[in-house]
Amino acid sequence: VVLIGGGADPLRGGLDLSVAANLGLCAAVYAVAQRDGAAPGTAVLLTLAAGATVGVLNAIAVIVLRIFPLLATLTTMNLCAGFELVLTQNTSVPASGALLSFLLDNGAFGVPHLAYALLLVAALFTVLVHYTPFGLRLRATGAHRDAAQAAGIRTNRYVAASYVLSGIAAALAALASSALLSGSSPGAGENLLATVAAALLGVVFSRRLVPTIPGTLLAVLFIGVISNGFQLDNVSSYWVNGVEGALILFVVATTALVRRHAGNHAHD
Repeated sequence: VVLIGGGADPLRGGLDLSVAANLGLCAAVYAVAQRDGAAPGTAVLLTLAAGATVGVLNAIAVIVLRIFPLLATLTTMNLCAGFELVLTQNTSVPASGALLSFLLDNGAFGVPHLAYALLLVAALFTVLVHYTPFGLRLRATGAHRDAAQAAGIRTNRYVAASYVLSGIAAALAALASSALLSGSSPGAGENLLATVAAALLGVVFSRRLVPTIPGTLLAVLFIGVISNGFQLDNVSSYWVNGVEGALILFVVATTALVRRHAGNHAHD
């Protein structure tokens, strides 16, 4: 969503480096809230609020302070990591409950509810971004910022909304992570490379080489299959990081070449 609303420029465009650390912070908020006796619904609300708050911080840094998204989200990434350490004292905090058990239980066709939750959230984001007036204006903001402003679209609001939605997505992912790991566990920041790779690779899975939600879902599944295959073959996780890094390099180089080629044709 941040890539769609921010545009394709690697420095000035949309990129949220804080999303993995935000996941870790939200998981810590959820686990600590449960540990301290909060009701299950309250713990979920606090988790979503924490994710959205990080999104608001990113939006303020990018829009109000005019910091490049790359640097702004790098800063909030470190803030999230720091707050997570304060909350958990760098230890695992167990969490359990009906919600986490439900996510892990098998649903139809023997598939865990967690997989259906992924598809449901992807479908909701797809409808929001690709089939609503909000999504149309968000995509216009990312693709043609000046034209969108000339048409009367308040582009800053849509950029801000993209960061808040990214924060909420991190909070939802934190609930999934808490189910898989039975609570909050240090090291969520290690997911950053895979997250960036999936977001950028999603461009390749779209017809017009632009970021889309369905394309990103395919990229997530593709990277998941690769990393799972490496684990089944007992290949070192270091190789997984190498492959993810190579995918990022490939996507950035390919899209840059295609856009340059398209630009040359336009000039001709």
